[in-house]
Parts: sequence; C-alpha cells; structure tokens
Amino acid sequence: VISGENNPAHLANHGVSSCPRFRHPKQKILLPNSVPMEIALEVDNLPHPQPGHTGFQCIVTIEGAKMMVPARVEANQFIVCDKTTYSYEANTGEYDASISMVWNRNHHVDTITVTLYKCDILGSHREHPDCSLCVTRHSKYHCTWCANTCSYADTCQQIPASECPRPRIDMIKPLSGPIEGGTFVTIEGSNLGLKEEDVRGKIHIGDTPCTLVEYEVSVKIICQTGSSAAEKVASVIIGNQAGFTESSVHFSYKNVQVEGVSPVVGPQSGGTQLAITGQFLNIGSRVTAYLDELPCYVNATQASSSRLTCITSRSPSPRKIHVLVLSIDGANRTLSLQERKSPPFTYLQDPTVMEIKPLKSFVSGGRMITVHGTNLDTIQKPEMVVYSDSSVNPVNKSECFVLNPAQMECPSPAVNKEFSKGAHRSERSLPNKFHENRLFLKIGFIMDHVEAVSDLEKHFKNLRSHLLYLEDPKFFEFPNDIKLYKGDTLVIEGENLNLASDESDVNVTIGTLACNVTSLASTQLVCSPPESQPMPTDELGIKTETGLPLVVVRVGKFLRFPIGYLRYEMIRPYAIPPEAVAGIAAGTISLLLLFGVVLIVYRRKSTQAEREYKRIQIQMDTLESNVRSECKMAFAELQTDMTDLTADLESSGIPMLDHNEYILKVFFPGVRDHPILNNPKVRINGPPTNYDAAMLQFEQLINNKNFILNFIETLEAQKSFNIRDKVNVASLLMVVLMGKMEYATDVLRNLLLRLMDKSVSTKHPQLMLRRTESVVEKMLTNWMALCMYKYLKDYAGSSLFLLYKAIKHQIEKGPVDAVTHDARYSLSEERLLREQIDHGIVTVRLLQEDPDYEKIPYQTYQTLHVMQDDADEKIQCKVLDCDTISQVKSKILDALYKNTPFSLRPSIHELDLEWRHGRGGHLTLQDEDLTTKSVCGWRKLNTLAHYGVKESAVMSLIPRQNDGFNANCKQPCHNCTGTYLGNSLSPIIASNGDVESGSNLHTYHLVKPPDDHGYPSSKSSERTHKAIPEIFLTRLLSTKGTIQKFVDDFFTTILTANEALPPAVKWLFDLFDEAARRHNIVDPEVVHAWKSNSLPLRFWVNFIKNPDFMFDINKTTPVDSCLSVIAQTFMDACSTTDHRLGKDSPSNKLLFAKDIPHYREIVSRFYMDVALLPQITDQELSTAMQHLSVSQSGHFHTISALKELYIYVTKYSEQILECLDNDPYCKKLHLAHKLENVACTLEGEETSTC
Repeated sequence: VISGENNPAHLANHGVSSCPRFRHPKQKILLPNSVPMEIALEVDNLPHPQPGHTGFQCIVTIEGAKMMVPARVEANQFIVCDKTTYSYEANTGEYDASISMVWNRNHHVDTITVTLYKCDILGSHREHPDCSLCVTRHSKYHCTWCANTCSYADTCQQIPASECPRPRIDMIKPLSGPIEGGTFVTIEGSNLGLKEEDVRGKIHIGDTPCTLVEYEVSVKIICQTGSSAAEKVASVIIGNQAGFTESSVHFSYKNVQVEGVSPVVGPQSGGTQLAITGQFLNIGSRVTAYLDELPCYVNATQASSSRLTCITSRSPSPRKIHVLVLSIDGANRTLSLQERKSPPFTYLQDPTVMEIKPLKSFVSGGRMITVHGTNLDTIQKPEMVVYSDSSVNPVNKSECFVLNPAQMECPSPAVNKEFSKGAHRSERSLPNKFHENRLFLKIGFIMDHVEAVSDLEKHFKNLRSHLLYLEDPKFFEFPNDIKLYKGDTLVIEGENLNLASDESDVNVTIGTLACNVTSLASTQLVCSPPESQPMPTDELGIKTETGLPLVVVRVGKFLRFPIGYLRYEMIRPYAIPPEAVAGIAAGTISLLLLFGVVLIVYRRKSTQAEREYKRIQIQMDTLESNVRSECKMAFAELQTDMTDLTADLESSGIPMLDHNEYILKVFFPGVRDHPILNNPKVRINGPPTNYDAAMLQFEQLINNKNFILNFIETLEAQKSFNIRDKVNVASLLMVVLMGKMEYATDVLRNLLLRLMDKSVSTKHPQLMLRRTESVVEKMLTNWMALCMYKYLKDYAGSSLFLLYKAIKHQIEKGPVDAVTHDARYSLSEERLLREQIDHGIVTVRLLQEDPDYEKIPYQTYQTLHVMQDDADEKIQCKVLDCDTISQVKSKILDALYKNTPFSLRPSIHELDLEWRHGRGGHLTLQDEDLTTKSVCGWRKLNTLAHYGVKESAVMSLIPRQNDGFNANCKQPCHNCTGTYLGNSLSPIIASNGDVESGSNLHTYHLVKPPDDHGYPSSKSSERTHKAIPEIFLTRLLSTKGTIQKFVDDFFTTILTANEALPPAVKWLFDLFDEAARRHNIVDPEVVHAWKSNSLPLRFWVNFIKNPDFMFDINKTTPVDSCLSVIAQTFMDACSTTDHRLGKDSPSNKLLFAKDIPHYREIVSRFYMDVALLPQITDQELSTAMQHLSVSQSGHFHTISALKELYIYVTKYSEQILECLDNDPYCKKLHLAHKLENVACTLEGEETSTC
C-alpha cells in the first residue's frame, strides 16, 4: 500500500517515487524481426505478488495487435518476458512496438517502447539487397551479408561473405551533357563502395574521368564530367574493391548550339518569355542565361532539344542588349550584336494605356474592347482584368490581341457571378420601379512584369478606366420555332439589345451564311438574309433535323442564341385559265412595246452611271490599299510625336484663349478692336453723361421680353436690314445679356419656337437653322458658345487641339510652297502641291549658350532651360532642305515653344537665323540676299539647299539685323495669318502673297508659275475643279490615312453623351423633340436636321474650321484647307441624304466616302443617347444659367454694346414705335413712351417734356 502525495498520513511507502515503474535503458531495446528473443526489463519498486495471484505478464502491442507473454522475476529487479517470436508486416527497416507489464492479469505497472527491425530492409536499396549497406550498418543490429541477402547474424546458415560484390547501377541522371564537361551526373544503385575511397578515381564515362563530388554510402554518387574533344556516346563505368561495372544505358556528349532568340523586344520591367532556339538545349544539369549582366530566369521544365525558355528580369532603363549568354554546365554559348548585326534583345519603354473604348459591356463578356497606347507590341500575351472597388482580387480576366504598337483588342471578361451579387444588393436597396442592373468595375492589365498598367487609376489619372456592365441582351425565339421569310429583311425581336452593344458586336448566321446586320435597336435587330435559302445546317455546318437552316445570333465571343429555323417562302404556281393567260400575255407585250424604248434609254443611262460609280469606288479602294502600308508607317511616326505632345500638354496645358478673346472671336469674327473691350472701370470713375443715362434706360427696355421680341421682329421686317446687320444685332444682344443668361435663354426659346412655327408651314421644314436668315440663328450660335466654353476647356478642346497639331505636323513633314501655300501632304485638292519636289530631311542643332539670346525679346529662352535634358546638349529640330529660311525659323520656334501660346512667342521677323560652321564661321541666312538666284525676271527664295546646309548643322537665333534687303520691307503684324505659318515668311511676302520688294522681279519658292504676265494673278488661287490624277489622289489618301485616328477620336469625343455634356444641349434637343410632337411631325429626318443644324453645324463646324477661335495658335493656309475638308465631312455625317459618287465628285467626298456611314451611325447614336438622358428641369437649367451669369458678368463694356444697338433703334425708330403701339402688352406697359424717353435723355431734355 502506498500513500498519496497529498495524503497527510505518511505510510512507509509514500508518494510517486514508491510506485513500481520501468527503469528506462540508455539505449533503445532492439528486437530482430521473426527471431525468438527474451526481453529483460529492469523495474523499480517491483511489487510482490500475494499468494493466489498469477504473477507477471508482458502485453506486447504490434501494429494494433496485442499478445500476452508470461514473465518471470529475476534478482528481484528484472522482469523477463519469455522467449517469443515478434514480427511486423510494415515494409520499413524499424518499427516501434510497446510492452506493458501487468501482474495478476489486471494490475498495470508500466509501459515501455521497444524497436523491431528487419536486416533485409536495412541492408537494401530500392528493394534490392545491398551488401555495402548491410555490412556498414551499426553493429547493434547484428546484420550480416549471407546468401546474397542481409540477415540477422544468428540466423545465417552459411559462412558470412567477407567481400561485397561489384557495383550495380540502377539510375543515371542526366544522360547527356556538353562536350566542355562540368555536368553533375547522379548515379544511384547498390554496392557503390563502403566509403568514398572505394570509388574515388574509379568513375569514368567511356575513357573520360568523372570527378567525385558527393557520396552516400553504397547507394548514390554525384560526379562532375570532364571535357571531351568531340561528341561521343559512352557507358558509365564504376568500380569498387570487387571490380568494375559498366552501365547498360549510355551517356552522350553533345555540342550545344544557340541559333536565335525571340521575341527581340520586351518591356523595361521584364517578364518577357524569351524562346532560345538551337540544338541540344535540354542536356546537362545546370542552365543559366544572361542578357549582358541581367539574368534571364530559365524554365528547365519547358525545355526541349531545340527550344529553351527564360523570363527576362527588370532593366534599370531602356537599352539594347549587346550579348546573350547561355551557360549549360561548362559550355558557354553567345548571341552577340556583332554577330547578328542587330541586338539579340532590346528593352523598350514600358507600355502605356492612353484610351479604352467602348466602356460598356454585357455581363457575359466577349465584347471587343479597343485599347490605344504605346509599345503594346512588346507584350506577348497581355490580359485585361476587371476588379471591384472593394477587392484587390480580380473578378475575371481575358486574353488580349495586339494589332500594332498603338492598339490592341480585348474581349471584355465575363462577370456573371459578380453581377448577380450586385444586382441582388441593388434590388434590396432600391424600389423595383427604379431598378436597373448595372455594375462598374475597374479595368487593369497584366502585361508581363509591368506594374503600372495593373492599376490604371493610380498611374494614368486622366484615363477613363471603369467598365460599365449591363444586362445581357435577350433574343426571342421564333414562334413555333419556324419563321417564313418572304423577302426584304429579317427582324429578330429581343430585349436590351443595344444596352451595351452595337451592330459590330452582333453576328447573325442563317445556316453557314451571314445575315448582314443593318440596324440594332433596343428591342429589334434587322438584317439582310442571303437571296436564296442556305443549306439546312447550323452555323458550324452540322445538318439540322428539320431540313431548314438554323438562325443563330452571336453577341461578342461568348453569347449564342439559337433563334429558330428559317423557311424561304417560294412563289407557288396557280391554275390560270388559258384565256386569261392569253390576255395577260397580250397586255404584257403591249406594255413592253410601249415602254421598251423609254426603258432601254433609262437603263442605258442608269447602267452607265452605276458602272461609273462602281469604277470610282473600286479605284478608291485600290488606291487606298496601295497607300495603306505607307499610312501605317506615317501614323506610327505621327503617333510617337503626338505621344510626346500629349505628355507635354499634361504639364503645360492647352493654349486656350481666355474667355474674353474667345467671345470676341466667336461673336465678332475678324474684328480685333471692338468698343465692348473698353474698360468699364475707367468710366465708373468719371462723371456720368447723358449717353450713359440713356443707355441705362435702354438696357431696362432690353430686359423686357415683350420689347426685345418686338424689337427683333421689327428689324427683321426691314428690307435694308441685311445679314451682316442680323449677325451684329444678335452678338450685341448676347453681350448685353451675358450677365442674365436665364433671361437670355428664355428670349432664345421664344425666338426658336416662333421660328419652328414658321418653318413647319413650309415645304422643307428641315432647312430651319441651316442658314442665317434671322437674328435667332446667330443668337443661338452665340448662346451655345457661352454654354459650351467650360466643356471645351475641360473636356472636348484637347481632342480638337490634337487633331490640329496632327494635321500641322503631317503637312510640315513634306514640302510646302511658301508663296502659293500648296503642300505635298494635304486633304484638299486645291492646296495640293502637284509637282514632284526632291527634298531631304536635315537635322539642325540649335546652339543655346550664346550671349545674343539675352537680346531676344519675350524672354525667349526662359522656356528653353526647362526643356533641355542636358545643359551641354543642343536642341535638335528636323527641317527640310527645300524649306525657306523663314520656314526653318518657324519650325525651330515650334520646337522651342511647343505648346506656348502663339501670342507669347517671338515673331520670326524679330529674329535672324545664323549658321555656325567651320572654326568661328558665322553666316546669317535670309529668304533673299545677294546670293538669291534670278531667272527671267523671277527670284527663287533661298532655301537650306541653296546655302548647302548639311545634316547636323549648328544654328542659332539672334536678334534681327538691318540689311539692304530688310530695311525697306514692310513689317507685318506679329499674328499675320495670310502667309504660310503666319510669320513664317520674311517680310518680302505680303499677306496676299505679293512681293513687297522695290524691284519688278517676281518671287517664287518651289515651282515657278508658267504665267509670264505677272505673278500672282488675282485668280491664281481660285483653281478650277477638274478630275484629279491618280498620283495626286494617292497623296490625299496617304494624308487622310495618317490622321484618320485623330479625326475619329475627335468625332467620338464630341458625339458622346456623358456627364461632361452641358445641360444646355439636352435642353435644346428636348425643345426640338417637343416641338415636333406638338406639330405632329412624324418624319424623323426633320428633327434630326434641326439638331444637326443647331449643335454640329452652327457650333462644331465653326470651331473645326476656326480652331483659332478657341486656341492661341496660328492657323495657316494649308492647315485651314485640311480643316475645311474635315468640316465638310462632319457636315455630310450629320446629313441623312446619300450622295452618289461620280466622276465629277469633289475629292473630299471621295476621300471620306467609306467613313461617312460609320460617322452617321455615331451622330444618330449621339442623338439617341441625349434623348435618353434625364430631362433637364427648369430648376436645373436656371441654376446652370445663374452660374454662367456670375462667371461672365462684367467682362465687357455693356454701355458700348447698348450704344451700338441703339444705332439700329435710331435708324428704324418709326417702325419700332409703331410695332410697340400695335402690341397690346407693350402698349399696356407704355414701352413706346419709354423708348421715346431714351431719346429725350440722349438729347439732354427732361423726360417729363417728352
């Protein structure tokens, strides 16, 4: 009996230390498997069994099975389990079993662990007996090599072997390596020696030694191959004390060769997967690749004999790689710049994303999204990813397809699950009545290791990078699954068809043939089926069970809608009596004879016209195809330059005119000094005059709506009130009302309603607002200009500026005649340089460190120091050797000032161009000097080629010096625009092109006119229209193709109904729609024409033709001619009338003929989108107009504008007073008397006497 630890009664045996327990041995107890053994266990505090007890037993647990073994006590401290055979089934060298000691079968004493082991497993490798392993096992196991196996020593029936057999080779890896050696060869087997010394120096591949590197006793050897003089195949030989063994498989020495690498470009951030091609690239044990010093991480798992891939690492900067080094063990192979004559790889600037469109998609994805950017072709497999704002994990992604360096297409990723979650949340938070399922997701891109494009919001702040997901379109199946087709078009019904898709996203097939989609509305799709019934198959060509072709609609890449089967209804013959047949035949013959001649003549003329139309269309397609490659190259170059320009714009901004100059140019075009510009603050400080008091009274009358409407109506009724007067009155009225825009809008609304009431009673109501026939047309233009200024400044202006710069840049890439203003690159036939002028590009370098620069006005070089990257480098400028000196100066100033407002730049007439050549050589270059060539009374303007200026010539701009040629010349104004590039000509050429030198010599630049009777004649600039030769049309097409993207971008920008669109546009368009409904106008072309005549034609065309109304720029004659062509194209796009092309069609009609249908779709969609915008309430319009009034108040001298208006009151006073007396409202308010009071005040009389 033992008392417990906490028992206060201490017995003789007290506490844990008195309990019986095993004394654990220092070494674990080992038992050989299946060998009878006794187990002796030492026990402390061994209990003494009482009489009648059964004594001690050992309970052995092996693999869950228990066996009870009798035990005995020896020396009062050992329990010995009787000799018993212990075994286990597990295929392991050792197994831990447990032994528990009990007495009297149910009193547990203690438990201890013993280890069973199998010599045959301890002495084997890969399930093969291994002598070396066996004999080198620890002596505690008592294992010995007996009868070709490893056995427990006491069970061996034979004499144990004293020596192990020869090695056995089980595996060799790798089986090939380079002839230079260095390959780590791993050899596994058995009997590979008892220690390293047994095999050292005894490993060979054929006759080539393999140096021991690592050793595991008997089972594994790693050795490094030596070099071989040539390729060979040999066995692996290993020896030990018993002898040598030769492998049955062979090791191959190969001569590694590297032949090429692709791709040859990649982003600076790395991540490009390079494919290195060659021979024997998958041999050896270690492979590394380097691009110069930059590692390229090899993916050995994808290697084959002829192809190896690696992933490029990041480069600190864009660079050309001089050498690619591939190392396989001891072999080094290179691809160098010297060998290939081109770099094996080039790191380029990381790709950027500049524009993503469209920004809508249906939920199931697959709509093709176009991405514009730079260096997109450096990425092999770009992917588009969409994220929710609340998660960093992508919702889904899709693989993109790169079209060129600046463009790629990506199918929108599907977001069905995310959309259903968002829709469920929306349904709980919004009433069903107002519910619309939509989901905004952020767009990102996976482009190798380029991180910037993965977070567009952070790195491209001005980029619109959210994709709006809307519900999938639903197409309804045909009733009864079959539809009869009777000709004309096929209409397919559905829902949400154009929410997030247009005609280009939808593909309709009937059988395997296409049904050309002509229209896509919200609930209907219209397409034109083939003329005859297609084969009875689906779109994949699989036959249908019904024997009819299956109609399938596909939207994007993933959505497929089987609509049903289409049966073409054939005309069936009917039984007709013979008498009726004879009568019909006779009548038909009579009709044919009667109309035969007319039909033949008509047919001949129409066929001839049709043939002419098709011939011209084919000719245009052929010519456009011929210049397509040239356009792509030119566009890529232009895109690069424009990308630099865009980057500059982000820092410097667009050179917008301030609000006052903008208003002056729009309201009073061509007027440089107007009385409204007088500073009103100057007059405030002086004493008021009778005139000022009278004008304040007149202003009160103007603020009366009844007066102003009658005033305008009376003026328009006068025959002597011409168009110039109407334009002037409209502009003066808007200047007076600029501070009261809410009232001005109300007046404009009344005038428009009056005009619409008048136009609907005419034969052609769609002509309303087409021409300026009344005051309201110009007033509408001015009102739109005021409402759209912020929109132009913050949103749409940049795209027009980029279009202007693209045209200017493209024109200046080719020769431009400084006298006639004809250019090699033009959109206008009238301004096309028709002669072939040989020219070359000359890069001039501008010297900046000249003290003369300090004398140049306007702090010319303050901007220069900001722009230069290195103080010691000279600014470079590309010019043409056929440029005049003034043209060169203008291009240099363009390079120096880029986006600086034109009015802040120095004029070229204040500067001279000096050529620095030789040692200290200085030569001032001029358009005309003593070296100018004269031929038959004609003087050719000097060019760089005339002076012999070559590539990399050093130039400097210095203050203008007086000389014999310049002293007597008339100095034009700084902003003259009559000559090429404004001030790009020397003063010898006036704004009309005439030479102002004192001599009678005529001047020309590139082409001497054939006219010998003087130059230029007044009609020389007015070229008669004639058929344009193919070579000239090709030049027009080349220019058009190069700037096409900028035209498209501008049209898309101004024809997009988004949150930036001023509310005035929605209000105006709704006014037209409401008037059409009120007058029951069912012809949609009428309302379309009203909208087109108001915003696109009266506003946008004005700014397309005159970007200098908005920007502080110099609009040159060649640029002006191109803008006019684009403006005419925009006008055609807004028209619903088709113009047939003919041989006499203007060239600008031919140029954009293929684009007009697409542009018309954009215009129509814009009108539809505006109609779907929320209606502008009176309160919203009032608020918007009040903000405009506050921002514009006090900008102009209103009194001066009122004085100008009062001139018309004086001229037509009798008619105005009569009209006011006849109008009951005006008579009630005594407006005629108040107008007479204005005259009295003006004369200084008391109003009471009037």
